[in-house]
This record gives sequence, structure tokens and C-alpha cells, in this order.
Amino acid sequence: MKQTFTKFIIAESLILLIALTAACVMAFSYRNRPVDVVMLNDFVQTAREHMDDPQVLGDEFADADIMLLSADGSVLYRSDDDTFAGIASSVDAAGGDMLCMPVADGDRFLGTLILPYPAKADYRHLMRRILLITAFIMLMILASYLSFLWYINRNVIRPFRRLKEFAAKIAQGNLDEPLLLEQNNMFGLFTESFDLMREQLRAARSREIALKMKEKELVASLSHDLQSPVSGIRVICEVLEVKVRDAYVLGKIENIRRKIDEMNVLLSDLLSSALDDLGELNVNVAEISSQVLSRLAEEHDTKKKVSAEKVPDCILCIDPNRLSQVIGNIIGNSYKYADTKIEVTYAFADRYLKMTIRDHGQGAPAEELPLLTNKFYRGKKYAADKEGSGLGLYISSQLMKKMKGQLILSGDDGFAVTLFLPLA
Repeated sequence: MKQTFTKFIIAESLILLIALTAACVMAFSYRNRPVDVVMLNDFVQTAREHMDDPQVLGDEFADADIMLLSADGSVLYRSDDDTFAGIASSVDAAGGDMLCMPVADGDRFLGTLILPYPAKADYRHLMRRILLITAFIMLMILASYLSFLWYINRNVIRPFRRLKEFAAKIAQGNLDEPLLLEQNNMFGLFTESFDLMREQLRAARSREIALKMKEKELVASLSHDLQSPVSGIRVICEVLEVKVRDAYVLGKIENIRRKIDEMNVLLSDLLSSALDDLGELNVNVAEISSQVLSRLAEEHDTKKKVSAEKVPDCILCIDPNRLSQVIGNIIGNSYKYADTKIEVTYAFADRYLKMTIRDHGQGAPAEELPLLTNKFYRGKKYAADKEGSGLGLYISSQLMKKMKGQLILSGDDGFAVTLFLPLA
């Protein structure tokens, strides 16, 4: 970069030096050209002989600028209008630094011959040359500046702009598009370092994704494997409830079975969350009668606290198994956090059937409602002393989205969950 600027300064200095040298040479080479007396005599003699036909002056001296005035001051001949512009008399000619030669025949005055002063013509010629050379040099300087600006734009500004765009793509997570290297790029090593950084970041992200996938697969595998022994313990509890008659022992068995149910829900939530992250939380939508909603609510109402109004007759596009998981999670949360009566109502809204499940507990603060469907989030006010993973509403919301529906939470008059079930 430093060498480039040095070359530019040297080139500009040489151009200016050449310009000054040329101007000085032309200025010092200027000399006043002496008046050619013999030629002047020829002009006067020819004018005297051809006063009646002054056009002969133009024929005889085609390269000379001549103006001839009569004795009364009228113009008899003028070779160049531009040279003698504004000259109408010998007085004007004298004021314009021109030679005025009287033309006489003996004692008789015939007229006046006017010629440009030779030194003035040479001076005008010199000035024209200087102006032309100056204009040429200025064009050269302008061209060199424009070339330099083009060079700076191509080799400095554009590479920096590409680096800026590249950094923005890196910040956005686009690590697959390489930063191309150009020939004669003065930032070649810098650009190569940026691209090496991209490669390292991409490799690190790939390793991170692979580790996360292994972690999720491990969680899914453990959750699935733990469900078998938990189910076995539940079966043992059911057998003991049949065979044991001691009330105290039966109470302990009931506590064990209740904890096993809670563990089973947590394991199901963990398994569903892991499968969702792995892209394996499948939903098989089918056209089902809306009357299935009553059956699903009854199946999960183990405490007989649900009172539901009649379900409107319609056809829904749902996965009944996944919807059963959603309804079971909502009713289970109501048992855990409110333990009050639960009301189920229905209403149509555009292309959906709304199913609202409402309890009459303390509800949830308005600022927490949008957060309750986030993964692993649990309410801070009422859930601190309750067991749970913070996955139930998240999984339910994801399942509703996969069924092209929606899950909406509200906290007025207890806690309500509204399911928007798509109609066929």
C-alpha cells in the first residue's frame, strides 16, 4: 500500500516538473522579432502601385495580415476580420499596437497600410502554445488522479466492502460461502485469514451440532428406556393394591403409584421434547368426528373434576393420539396447580373449532403467559413448590402447530387454555 502511494506521488511530481519545464522553456525562448524593413517597403510599394486594385495585396502576400485605408480613412482592403477586429482608422490601429505605414506618391498622400506588430503576433502564438500545453498537462494530471481513484476503489475500497459483507454473513451464521481471493490483492493475507476463520467457525459449529444431536439422542434413549421399569413398578403397585388389605400399606402404595404417574409424565415430556428436537415428533392428521373430544377429556379426568358442554358436530383434521397427549397435559396441569373444577367449552371461529379448558385456580400473571410455552420455562409465582420439567405446554404448543392449529393461554378468572382445532 505504501509503495503504491509512493509511486503515485512520484508520477504526479514528474508530470508537474515536466509541465513547469515546458512552460519555462517556452517563456525564455521568446524573443522580440525585429521588424523586416525590406518587407515593409515591399508592402508599401505594392500598395502604392495598386491603390485602384488593393486585392493584389492579398495575392502577393497571402500569408500576411494586411489592412489598407484610403486617404479619407475608408477601408480598401482587409485580409483577416479577426486580426483587425475593432480597427476602423489609423488611430485605432495605433492604439492596438499595430504598425501604421503611410502610402504616398511624392507629396500626395494616398492612404495608410496597417500591419500587426510582429512581436505581438509572436506573443499570441506563444500564449496559445502555453495554453495548449497547460491544458494537455491538466488532462494528464486529471487522468492520473482518476486512474489512481479507480485503483484505490478496485484494490482498497471494494475489498474492504467485501470483507464488511463477509463479516455480516458470518454474524448471521452463513459459514458456507467462501471469501474469494483476487489476483494482485494487496490484502491477500488478510483475506485468507478471514476465510480460514470462517472454515474454523464452520468446523466448530458442525462439532457443536453433532454433540447436541448426540445429547438429544441420549436423552431420548434414556427417557424411553426408563419408561419400562417405571411401568413395571406401576404394575407391581396395582398388584399390591389387590392383594394387600392393610390400610396403612395401601396408602403408601397409593403414594408410590401417584409418584410413578408423575415420573411417567415427566419421562414422556422429555422423550417428546428430544424427539421434537431430532425432527421425529411425528403427527398423523386424519379427518375425525368432533365427538372424539368428549372421550379424550373423560379418559384424562381421573379425579372427575371436568364438566364439559356438548361438543358441536363437525369433522376435524387432527391426530387423535397427539391431541390426547395435549388434553392430558392440560388437565394434569390443572390438577397440579389449581385442583378445582374444570370447565370445557366449545365455539366455532372461522375454520377452527375452539376447545377451551378452564380451571378456577390462581391462574398466572399476564407477563408470564407468553413464556409458559417456552421450553423448560416454569411459572415463578405458583410453580416453585411443584414438581415439573417445564416441557408440557411447550410440547402441547408444538403438537398443535404440527396439526395446523394453535394453543392460546389466558389468565382471567383462573387459568384457561384454548385449542384451535382445524376443521376439515
